[in-house]
Amino acid sequence: MMNFDGLDPGMGEYPPSLHGTLEPGMEPSMDPHLNPSLLQGVELDPEGLAGTGPETVHLMEGMFSELHSVVSEVGVPVTATHFDLQEEMLWMGNHRGHASSFFGPTMGRYSSFQAHSTDDIRQIQSLETGVLFLSKNNLKCHTRGGLVMFDYPMDEGADMHSLLMTDNNMMIMGGLQNYVIEVDLNTVQETQKFTVEVPGLAIMRQTSRFFFCGHTSGKITLRDLRTFKTEHEFDAFSGSLSDFDVHGNLLAACGFSSRGMNGLACDRFLMVYDLRMMRAVTPLQVHVDPLFLRFIPTYTSRLAIISQTGQCQFCEPTGLANMADIFHVNTVGQLLMSFDVSASKQALSFGDSGGCVHLWSDAPEVSFNDYSRETEFALPCLVDTLPQLDWNHDLLPISLIPMPLTSTEALLSDWSAALAAPSPRRAPPVDPEILRTMKTVGFIGYAANPRTRPRNQVPYKIKDVELDYDNYNQVPESPIGRDEEPHLYMVPKKYRKVTIKYSKLGLEDFDFKHYNRTLFAGLEPHIPNAYCNCMIQVLYFLEPIRYLVQNHLCQKEFCLACELGFLFHMLDLSRGDPCQASNFLRAFRTIPEASALGLILADSDEQTGKARLGRLIQSWNRFILTQLHQETQEQEGPQAYRGASSSSLGSSGESVIGKLFGCEVENSSLCRCGKETVRSSLTLLFTMHYPEHNSQEKSIKEYEFSEILKKSICLEQSTQAWCENCEKYQPTVQTRNIRCLPDVLVINCEVNSAKEAEFWKVQAEFAFNKVMQKEAMEPPKPKEPPPMPTEWCLDGEDMCNMEGFPVDTRAEDLRHVWIPPTLKMSISKSQGLEISSWPEAEELTTEEEEEGASLFDLVVTVPHILDARTGGNLIAHIKVGETYHQRKEGVTHQQWYLFNDFLIEPIDKAEAAQFDLSWKVPAILYYARRNYHTKYDLRIKNPIDASVLLTEASLARKQRKSHATFIPLMVSEMPQAGDLVGLDAEFVTLNQEEAELRSDGTKSTIKPSQMSVARITCVRGQGANEGVPFIDDYISTQEQVVDYLTQYSGIKPGDLDAKISSKHLTTLKSTYLKLRFLIDTGVRLVGHGLQKDFRVINLLVLKDQVVDTVHLFHLPRKRMISLRFLAWYFLELNIQGETHDSIEDARTALQLYRKHLELSRAGGNDEVRKVLKGLYEKGRQQDWKVPDADTGDGQGSPKSAAVFPSVMGL
Repeated sequence: MMNFDGLDPGMGEYPPSLHGTLEPGMEPSMDPHLNPSLLQGVELDPEGLAGTGPETVHLMEGMFSELHSVVSEVGVPVTATHFDLQEEMLWMGNHRGHASSFFGPTMGRYSSFQAHSTDDIRQIQSLETGVLFLSKNNLKCHTRGGLVMFDYPMDEGADMHSLLMTDNNMMIMGGLQNYVIEVDLNTVQETQKFTVEVPGLAIMRQTSRFFFCGHTSGKITLRDLRTFKTEHEFDAFSGSLSDFDVHGNLLAACGFSSRGMNGLACDRFLMVYDLRMMRAVTPLQVHVDPLFLRFIPTYTSRLAIISQTGQCQFCEPTGLANMADIFHVNTVGQLLMSFDVSASKQALSFGDSGGCVHLWSDAPEVSFNDYSRETEFALPCLVDTLPQLDWNHDLLPISLIPMPLTSTEALLSDWSAALAAPSPRRAPPVDPEILRTMKTVGFIGYAANPRTRPRNQVPYKIKDVELDYDNYNQVPESPIGRDEEPHLYMVPKKYRKVTIKYSKLGLEDFDFKHYNRTLFAGLEPHIPNAYCNCMIQVLYFLEPIRYLVQNHLCQKEFCLACELGFLFHMLDLSRGDPCQASNFLRAFRTIPEASALGLILADSDEQTGKARLGRLIQSWNRFILTQLHQETQEQEGPQAYRGASSSSLGSSGESVIGKLFGCEVENSSLCRCGKETVRSSLTLLFTMHYPEHNSQEKSIKEYEFSEILKKSICLEQSTQAWCENCEKYQPTVQTRNIRCLPDVLVINCEVNSAKEAEFWKVQAEFAFNKVMQKEAMEPPKPKEPPPMPTEWCLDGEDMCNMEGFPVDTRAEDLRHVWIPPTLKMSISKSQGLEISSWPEAEELTTEEEEEGASLFDLVVTVPHILDARTGGNLIAHIKVGETYHQRKEGVTHQQWYLFNDFLIEPIDKAEAAQFDLSWKVPAILYYARRNYHTKYDLRIKNPIDASVLLTEASLARKQRKSHATFIPLMVSEMPQAGDLVGLDAEFVTLNQEEAELRSDGTKSTIKPSQMSVARITCVRGQGANEGVPFIDDYISTQEQVVDYLTQYSGIKPGDLDAKISSKHLTTLKSTYLKLRFLIDTGVRLVGHGLQKDFRVINLLVLKDQVVDTVHLFHLPRKRMISLRFLAWYFLELNIQGETHDSIEDARTALQLYRKHLELSRAGGNDEVRKVLKGLYEKGRQQDWKVPDADTGDGQGSPKSAAVFPSVMGL
């Protein structure tokens, strides 16, 4: 494989001491330079010498260092090394044709055999079933144990140096002759022979575009994959080539340069070529004499450069080499002859001229491949040994014990039929969920896998203590009374994780109303990082926050306050249909602080339930309040959207977030020396701190919630801190006091361990027992006549008060309740902070109010639901205020609701405060000052005005005005309510969909593909310029695109990249504001399949503002018809020939709407229905395919060149 013409002259001919023929009975000659430590504990034999290095190796993580060294044959150079691509093995071949393999990082010898009788092994290549060994004029394939699979001899004059696998069963071989041969490994026959220039080639590499061939003359040729013809040629070195490698768009080579009469000299400049432009870039100077080089792409495209004397240097192909990146292979004076890199890039192997193989790694637990199959080892001889049997194993077959029959007597286990009765093991009952959803075809039933058991396995549960899923249906749905059998508890259905079941129609036939019968909007859960859906709902139902973010508009591309404002606007408009937080979560993923706090989850963590959701949502709560405080407090500079007036709330010096949640805190540090330091700060939330439980005390003391809350707010703790007086770290007592009360008190519960959960559980039991004792002591009250039930009474309740809650709260409802519904809080100069529980129905006296006391009502609880089967989820209990009910329902009313993604259900107020710690763990509490929102300005002034439609600069550097595809609206053309606007959008895929194939052959979508809008086009729908686009924005994206869907979207790689795009590139926020302005103005949007477009753009548009041609030309219970077929049938246009163009699609949708109006005016609905029947009949005849435009049958598109002549000026 390698050309050694320019190496050390002494390497041309090996001295007899290195490769002389061994005489029978003589030991191999010991090389004087060989490291004696390598031979410790090695037994010499005529076949060769083997040994291993020391057992314990200390490696620095991430740095390459030597892991093991072994000797194959002393003094016989190792001419080839190769990491097996299927198993954890390292292969080596030497100068005498002997091959050996070593297993794993410990380098234990696996096999050793003679691959070729005399010639040296020049290259080794592992296959699925065996290993190929290439010598000068022979190719052999052996099993990994050493058996010959085939032997392929070549011409006597052949001088093969390199082989390359082109397919699973095809390979090519080349060397220093004028041809390259292709061999089919299935038939072991030559299939093709390609002619190459003399003197042939020595090294071959391959990419998806070319074969790369290295020649001894110093040239590298790029050849066609099919014909092997030269396409490009690089003249890399004037002398000779020693090695090269290809990765991505880069080719790096090392070699020798001619030095006149002095022959060849190793060139310390690596030649680097850019394969996109097919030209050389700046050569890379290195500090070693390069003999081998390989790309080792891990986090970056690193190059490893190896010298003949054992020096190895790492460097970037486009950067400067650093002396610090050099390490040395200890060859004890020997020269390196071969080198290889494992598929996992974690291990390097070096073969030297002394017969040693060195394994280097960057981790002690190294693996050669990412996914290796298990290696089969030779079984040891088991003559007198018996397997160990575990008597405690329930299913152990006694027949495993060998027992020779020495007599004809019956065995003790051979019981008579009278004493034994057969007891077959019955199959466990089928899951009721399977029986409920099963569809029967003939005598075979098909059902979705509920994933309660492993696939293709039936567990036989023998021990009674094991969890029995079949008993779940016997557990009561109520969270009360599960203490008797804790292992049988079941999370109530409404609290479980909800998932969307996707069909062929996507979400269209999913019944969201089954989960939400209110007019409030839920949020869809399948988007990455949607764990925060419950907290988004919490913020929405705080009236000042809702008004603040909807009045906020700034120039930042990714602003969470802006995105929350857009999302809350959708929640306002929705009438019970779920919304998506996709744009908000897209902006959230770009915030560096969110990533630093670990708030951005990987998909695998969300799906497998590895994330600690309780702790995560509390961190998210702290982050979002801080972020909104910063974003709405910042003074805005020049407006991002010309003329867009920022809200008075957002631009004032004091943030509404600070007024709402902020609490001025005084932190005091008292040193032992008596020096006290006081600092003031603003805190937006408080964290619960629970008293330490003394291990000597058997039981936990009883505490009121208000008592623990006060200690948590006015925290006192001892810690080490710097004292300026003592000038050293000293034990200090740190005390926290608050100067004012916030309007909304936010509490992170911090129940993150079993100890805190046990404390909470015990306090709830104390509180429940106290209520039961009090109830037992009081005489029963006479029942009052029940009032007339209101429409807000929940099912099963006989009496409701003004707020829709039961008048007589049952004591059982207070089980698992520790937190009070109302707190009385005050701050006095003498007493400091005072907190106490307060009856919910009572108000403060005038005297108490004058003293500064306030009542705080519980308005939000966010629990973490523990469910082993789904990984758990987060839900919110929210007390929805009167203003929200007034807007949605038209009634004045307050009610507690459960928000579980898109499941929304009214609940009793007692249920909101119940926390059964076995499955429902408290995470966040919100207490709001009674009637707090009356002092806030709750008027929304839409900050989006017409200036967003005016001309704006493109983000793309290369865009020119001559390439403009649209004409922005003039001031005189500003749209009015009722105007028509043609709309079309194109998308790219960020994540492929996850689906599974059912047993009946149908496909089930588990998670849909994640789409991102890439292009949005709006065209004028009336006026002199009808059909002329006024928006044609390509949307820049920072996320990785996995599929541009060019055939359907017309978007090509590079169109969305600001550095190379020639399109009018904008941010998603900029284009979103344009669409929001159009919708808020009241225009009617005309398009085809707009429902999906709005969903991906993350817009909610009222139905009377949408004209969708997919529904206009549709008969009930019939298929939807494509825009292309409608355009051909009604307009005689042939559109979407090769790719889709959103301008063309938007214009066509407008024309189709005009056609529909024309048909309606001509003959009314009957005429339209008649035309549609003809359309469906024609579609069935054509199989819904549009005839080609050049068929000559008159069915093409003669109008395609004459549509909208006014557009030709573009």
